[in-house]
Amino acid sequence: MDRELFGREAVLDGLAPRLVGLPPRGFQKVPYEHRDDLPVVVLTGGRGMGKTAVLKRLHTAYRSRTPVALIDCEREQFRERSPEASLAWSPVTEALTELGEQLAPAVHGAGAVEFPRLSAGLLAVASLGWRPHDDENILAEGLRLGLLAEPGSRWRGQTRTWLSKVVAKFAGMASGMPGLDVVVETTVESLLDDLFGRGQRASAQWYGDYPGAGGQAKRGLTLLALHFRRGSEHRVRAERHLVGALRADLEAAYHGMGRLRRVGRPVVLIDNGQAPLGRRLVEPVLRDRADGKRDPVVLIAALRGHDHPALRHAVRRSLPEVRHDLGWERGREVASGAVAVELTPLDPEHVRRFLDRTDPRQLTRAQLARGVHRLTGGRPVGVDLLARAAGQDEHPERFTPGSLLGALVVLREDTEGRPVADELLGRLVPASRLDWLTVLAPAHDVRSAEALAASRLPREEGRAGLAAVRDARTLLADEHWASDPQRFVGDPFLRTLLLHRLRYGDPGASRWRAVHQMLRDHFGDADVPRRLHHELALGDTEGAVTYLRETFATADARVWLDELRLIARAPHFEETDARAAVALGRTGAPTGADPVLHARVRRLLFAVWHLTDPLALPDDEVTEKMGYELGLLSELHSSGNEVLWQASRSWPRAVRDWRPLDSTGGGS
Repeated sequence: MDRELFGREAVLDGLAPRLVGLPPRGFQKVPYEHRDDLPVVVLTGGRGMGKTAVLKRLHTAYRSRTPVALIDCEREQFRERSPEASLAWSPVTEALTELGEQLAPAVHGAGAVEFPRLSAGLLAVASLGWRPHDDENILAEGLRLGLLAEPGSRWRGQTRTWLSKVVAKFAGMASGMPGLDVVVETTVESLLDDLFGRGQRASAQWYGDYPGAGGQAKRGLTLLALHFRRGSEHRVRAERHLVGALRADLEAAYHGMGRLRRVGRPVVLIDNGQAPLGRRLVEPVLRDRADGKRDPVVLIAALRGHDHPALRHAVRRSLPEVRHDLGWERGREVASGAVAVELTPLDPEHVRRFLDRTDPRQLTRAQLARGVHRLTGGRPVGVDLLARAAGQDEHPERFTPGSLLGALVVLREDTEGRPVADELLGRLVPASRLDWLTVLAPAHDVRSAEALAASRLPREEGRAGLAAVRDARTLLADEHWASDPQRFVGDPFLRTLLLHRLRYGDPGASRWRAVHQMLRDHFGDADVPRRLHHELALGDTEGAVTYLRETFATADARVWLDELRLIARAPHFEETDARAAVALGRTGAPTGADPVLHARVRRLLFAVWHLTDPLALPDDEVTEKMGYELGLLSELHSSGNEVLWQASRSWPRAVRDWRPLDSTGGGS
């Protein structure tokens, strides 16, 4: 079943076809929105917002119809190597080789793309690492790079023959290690004189424009390699020219007969562009285009987060804005050549369509789509996995958002199912920091997080809890998770996943109890509402009810509602959920000094606890009961009756509209 990307049609069916000149299906031409000067499109958003999924869908849609390539800048093959290996290699050269190999194959109506300029530059750089008697390495690396110039068995044979001659030349040099400049000059001269034909030599003449080359291709290629070896800004200059070589070869493929035979522009897709490699690939394109060096390449990158120094002057658009028109014009700044498109969360209707697709029998509860949307905040990765798990179960009608987190989801037929929460955390949090964040998730602020770290996290390399908290804060900021002054882990979905792991991560929930007991004691009498929040998480409810009853008459009504909401934010992971029954007065007899008020406060607390829990589905009867209890309490509060009466009307309305509650009696 082909996976739908609901909510991303603005890119898949709108923006991309106008840039590429082809729709995602079929071969009818789409008018170009930008004919000569193209922007670089950067998709922005946090983890799990669907950036990778969009790039993969674009790759699938255009494969075999126009040249297209997709690379992930965080893949292992692009990691920096040892200083010795990096002499003749960099993540950029590896990425350009990969891009050339993916872009080269023939597509519908047109032949293969040849990359003589890129091949020549990469071979010149690679020769920095070639040594006499290193025949096997020279043949393997040289053949891979040489085939970029012209695919096919005939050229493969010619390249092998040429490489054998190069090896022989190295072996015939005077005894001792020849200088790198000699190796490079020998390789470049042999490449242009012995291997390249007339057309390829003409293409390689492009290197005559390299700084200092004086119009001579051999000199330009040699300088490029030697600059690459020097590193620092010299390597940056060389890599920029190599990126330009890829674009120049693609531009040449679209001239002459290529212009007539090729329908869609070439597409380069770069995932995880926030990695250093991403910047080293995208910035040369932005700078060259700002200098007037145009090309036909549709470059779409994905960047984790929303802000990046390189995009300070980029044009910014939200996802819905680009469906029909990008509205882009180049400004004076180099970065104005980029358009940053923020991927927005899915809306409730998208979630419903996900569930309809995965549950064609329509057995899931009517409220589940809205519950999943509230839990995930519309983050596509969460919606997708939760919907899949519901559809794969024989009895999807049993699920709430909370029970779905523990359900098994099968992603491939040859693998076993895995709990949804585990799969999500594996995608959203680096494994090296998962345990730390799990322990720190219940914290309210930095101070309580530091107290937790000091008592619950092991020291690493002599570093105290403060360092652990700083590392966690840095990770959350670098990964662009939402912040909340009332929560250490600000994003509600991530925090819920971490709390779920804390609760079910060990037999008997011993770590869960230890963490909440520590925070309960940490706040003590200095911050009673937060202490009671953790008591509630531990299942001790009477302390919270008693406190709210005793402070009801004397507290400011808005402050009292704030404290009620804070206490009721306590996570609830018990297998049996009796909160609705308590809220409706079906369990427990009135107790305390004022048993009637005590019972009303208890019912209200349990109603708010249940209705605002992202893991539960709100109950209509409980919603009505919450409003009813607030209305009765408003009659008992001399100064806050208006605030409580407004809450009795607007809080139930906020619950029905799936909005948070606020202390003014409304929904935020």
